[in-house]
Amino acid sequence: MIDAIVLETPPGPLSLLEHDGAIVAAGFTPDPAAMHARLHRTLRPHPLRRVADLGDLGKRVGSYFDGDLDALDDLPVNQPGNERMTRLWAALREVRAGTTVNYAELAGMAGYPPSHARAAGGACARNLIAPIVPCHRVLPQAGGYGGYYYGPPVKRWLLAHEGATLP
Repeated sequence: MIDAIVLETPPGPLSLLEHDGAIVAAGFTPDPAAMHARLHRTLRPHPLRRVADLGDLGKRVGSYFDGDLDALDDLPVNQPGNERMTRLWAALREVRAGTTVNYAELAGMAGYPPSHARAAGGACARNLIAPIVPCHRVLPQAGGYGGYYYGPPVKRWLLAHEGATLP
């Protein structure tokens, strides 16, 4: 079973999906089923169930939006993928609130050369656990905000909330 709640947050509704004590998806949508449909093939067979509460997981996500910027840092997540993706997602979790990196820097943090910046961008695009796996903290080296699945306004809000220097 995958349990789901929708939290009302300043940048919009956030669907959280949990399985076996770990967040498996989080996204700025009021529709948990949309997140469930995007899950890795190994998780999709588990049925989705709307619940009223996810206990500590939901409380800690709420605390982040209330200003505790470290509340998400050690939340358990489960995002299956190949070795490159999992290394890049792990590196994303090392980027602290209030800081940003570019795609080449993210590649380096995961142990890849800067020429793997495109792969880093791909990991951000495939990340299903925003903002807990904080792909919003990656900006293009050329400047600006770059892309974000949930739109530039949400990315700007998250970065401003965290006190990051904005482009």
